[in-house]
Amino acid sequence: MILEIQGLRAVAVLLVVAFHAGFISGGYIGVDIFYVISGYLITGLLLREFDRSGTISFRAFYARRLKRLLPSSFLVLFVTAAVGFLFMPASTRSSLGRDVMAGALYVGNYLFAWWQNDYQNLGATPSPVIHFWSLAVEEQFYLFWPMFIFFLLKRGRRETLLVWVASITALSFFVSLYMTTKYPIWAFYSLPSRAWELGAGALILLAPVRKVSGHLLVGLSFAGLAFSAIVFNSNTAFPGTAALLPVLSVALIMYAVHVAAKIPSLARALLQSRVSQWLGAVSYPMYLWHWPVLVLPVAILGRPLNLLEKLAAIALTIVLSGLTHRYVEERFRRGSYKPAKVYISAILATMVSVSLGVGIYSASATSINITSGSNSTSFSLAQITQKPAIYADGCQVDKGVTISGPCEYGDRSSTKTWVLFGDSHAAQWFPTLNAIARARATKLIVLTKSSCPSVSLDLPDRGAFKNAPCRTWRSNSIDRINAIHPEIVFVSSFSHYIAPKVVPNTILWWRAGETSLKSRLLPSRSRVLSISDTPLPNSDIPICLSSKKASQCFALPSPVTSWSPSIDVINPKAWFCTSECPSVIDGIVAYRDTTHMSVQFALHLVKPLTSTLVSIGVLAP
Repeated sequence: MILEIQGLRAVAVLLVVAFHAGFISGGYIGVDIFYVISGYLITGLLLREFDRSGTISFRAFYARRLKRLLPSSFLVLFVTAAVGFLFMPASTRSSLGRDVMAGALYVGNYLFAWWQNDYQNLGATPSPVIHFWSLAVEEQFYLFWPMFIFFLLKRGRRETLLVWVASITALSFFVSLYMTTKYPIWAFYSLPSRAWELGAGALILLAPVRKVSGHLLVGLSFAGLAFSAIVFNSNTAFPGTAALLPVLSVALIMYAVHVAAKIPSLARALLQSRVSQWLGAVSYPMYLWHWPVLVLPVAILGRPLNLLEKLAAIALTIVLSGLTHRYVEERFRRGSYKPAKVYISAILATMVSVSLGVGIYSASATSINITSGSNSTSFSLAQITQKPAIYADGCQVDKGVTISGPCEYGDRSSTKTWVLFGDSHAAQWFPTLNAIARARATKLIVLTKSSCPSVSLDLPDRGAFKNAPCRTWRSNSIDRINAIHPEIVFVSSFSHYIAPKVVPNTILWWRAGETSLKSRLLPSRSRVLSISDTPLPNSDIPICLSSKKASQCFALPSPVTSWSPSIDVINPKAWFCTSECPSVIDGIVAYRDTTHMSVQFALHLVKPLTSTLVSIGVLAP
């Protein structure tokens, strides 16, 4: 192993651990560093084998990969699954079991994208095995890359190998650019949008050897890595063009090492130090262990870790990494095992992991028992976590969508029309308003979109959320409202957004947005009613209730939005709170997750909302 590359592995894993511990905003670029290193090392192994023997033994290649990667990953996956099963709330077992199966089969990258688990924007407690996505990308790359290299070499195209690898790398990069704009979650997780990073590592080997100034190249490259790690954050569109900086930076450092350029003594000392070499050696198990060690306590305790707890978790990660490297990783990597035995062991380990996932999934709780005094009440988890019908109907539109469908409810034949407009915190009122609309022979049109408030706010891009489609959807929805001329427009939004740093005051920012919305709705000649946001729970309420006393699961009143005098505001606080805001009200679990009220409680509010609408003169008595 080249010492500088081992040192770069140490840099990569430290960046990832610091990112997940919340110490550095762009540390996720450590994964990109790993990809470049992997592309370089794997391509080098293949080229050397072909030069030596005139062929590439796929059987031996995949056996080596399995020996290198599977024992440690199987251990971590097994331990994580066992600890999660024993100590995490029973209501989370279905998602844990599902994720363990995905991780064991190395398809987690696509399944996490499908399940919309945004790795850059994990609001709720995330899966303790979500980090297996990056291993899945590498394994999928290993499936086709040896065949691609062998095909070109066997046809006598060694001289054109650079052109072909560069072409594949460029194609993947352009796919990454497109997907980052159109399908950001898929871009982050999928092989086609990440393969160019591994291809960049391969190009280091194939590029012509040139005399370069190692001091300048390495100095600028380390500056590029530092800039990326410090400046990038969850709002950065990634990978896309942003990934160019860390990928090119590490590739240039490796090229300087590859051509034996003289690099700065400080950089060489840093990368070749005993600490860096040891961390580089244990980087793989450290990557595997750090995430569950940081996340499982959060899921078990139901709260974020404080600084001392994070440091303790990192210390535990280092200990586990050293032990795993010495007694598992090195033992199997250096062991003399026939390929057939390796394959059989790999199949058995995968079957055990998948079976474990199935077992955990099957053992998931289907109900929550809540005890109050001497009384115990059982609640169906499926009923509590049920979403309003507009989700299944496609009328709660998701990220990227700019036009809502017809989405007509209530009394569809009525000439009287209401509109429900806003984000998911407007959508949570659909069961209530739909019931009232039916009772009052009124059509209800739903115009709601995830993470896109009715108020005209320009929110910063964050993870999969992009403001541009939100702005377009809002404009299209307002145009539709103005064309419909409904009697009432009900607007509601999540009220805990924070103004961008360039805006001095969140209240003024919000008020400017509401003023803009009101002025744009004037042509509709509709009465605009704002329903203030519901109280915000202190945790995921169903999960909290499944593992704690009901008194420990509560909400905090949401701030009342300061709307213009011409807009009536309905504040639901009194329906949720007295001296406190409990999670179970009148025998009903009030919330389905970390922010939204349950469908059952929304239906429970039909009577008080109807009374309010009558009292303000919107409805006849």
